[in-house]
Amino acid sequence: MVELPHEMKAVLLTEVGVDFKLIDACIPVPKLSDQEVLVKIEYVGLTGLDAKFVQQGTPCWQYPRVFGLDAVGVVVAGPKGGHPEVGARVMWHNDIASEGVLSEYVKVPNFALTVLPADINPALAASLPTPGMTALIALYKLQLEEGDTIFIESGNTCVGQLAVQMAYQQGLTVITSSPKQCTTALKKLGAELVLDENETDIGQKIQKHFGYDTVHGVIDMSGKYTNKLLEFLQFCGRISCVSGLATLDETLLFKKAPNIGIVSLPGAWLAKSICAQQRMSFLGNVLTDYLQQEQLCLSEKEVIAFDAVSIYDALIARINGNSHFYQVVKVA
Repeated sequence: MVELPHEMKAVLLTEVGVDFKLIDACIPVPKLSDQEVLVKIEYVGLTGLDAKFVQQGTPCWQYPRVFGLDAVGVVVAGPKGGHPEVGARVMWHNDIASEGVLSEYVKVPNFALTVLPADINPALAASLPTPGMTALIALYKLQLEEGDTIFIESGNTCVGQLAVQMAYQQGLTVITSSPKQCTTALKKLGAELVLDENETDIGQKIQKHFGYDTVHGVIDMSGKYTNKLLEFLQFCGRISCVSGLATLDETLLFKKAPNIGIVSLPGAWLAKSICAQQRMSFLGNVLTDYLQQEQLCLSEKEVIAFDAVSIYDALIARINGNSHFYQVVKVA
């Protein structure tokens, strides 16, 4: 039995907003309850969801609080004979209502964990839960078939890059938007047509290339242009909204009759649905399979030091749009 310390280093979020604040702290190592394991954190992924919540917060949070949602680490304590076993390396997307993962140790419900095979790079795995699960859920909600056409907004983002690759591997025809400098890279990932995100007539360009009424599904990343995206969706097509639901044009809704799906990873925890939480473990297994089969190409990974200043700077770069890299904090 490994002797555990009584205190640990952590990074706490003390204020949210444009001027959010992170501090370094020393706090007690958490105590376990039934169906929980204690994980020694190795890497924490920073994502667009982290950038959103440091600015907006959520009603279930009290401050100061340990920050962070995605992690990889090694199980160091848990119920005797439980799963996963002590010594297993695990990956997960954390409960938004509980303390975060930017600390040396975290307690986690064992049913939400994905056990990582020994040949998976833990730093790479830590960057995947939020963007990878978001991309998978968005695609599942569209229920598209091989040969269908999908439009993925902002294919240059971490979620977008993964969605492009997954959609291509499902046999879908992939159209995406991005800054011009990302065109070549996205075509290598599987996009057949990459449109400049600043184009005002994206729908016309799609029609010119593929014909009228040919987009069967859309992944709406930002929520800023939902009505425009609906305009070139076929009648009764499907749209997955990653950033919530915008105010929709009622005339357009009558014209298109879209099937609208909302993607919410935190919702699995906030709804207290054990079934939904267990599904996150299943999604983690799907992502692990992608990695083992070398079917995902991830853009450059940025490794960040485990201190409040470095993490703050990394989040600011993401908020300002200066980083679409996969960012991971090296904790141990």
